[in-house]
Amino acid sequence: MQAGANAALGRALGHPLWATLISLAVSVLAILPVMLAQRVPAPQLALAAKGPLWWWIGGVLGVFYISSALILAPKLGISNFIAAVVAGQMVASLLLDHFALAGFAA
Repeated sequence: MQAGANAALGRALGHPLWATLISLAVSVLAILPVMLAQRVPAPQLALAAKGPLWWWIGGVLGVFYISSALILAPKLGISNFIAAVVAGQMVASLLLDHFALAGFAA
């Protein structure tokens, strides 16, 4: 559903990157009430800033995934797109495990 909804939004907005931005903004608006309701404490950004740069790549990868879904899902079809995503995740997980990357055990 996400890829189709975002692709349709991208067409309506005139460019897929606008849909990516809107999707991420809606994500922020959706998570804030949950965090407030659960009284999640403020993060310690100073400690996180001292960590390796790869800790911060999740947001970049999220933008890449959403934008790719917006562009590729309508062209490939949802089944082929999801098959490619799952295949990519399997290859990436094998590499992460094998080389003990991103804090995972070998």
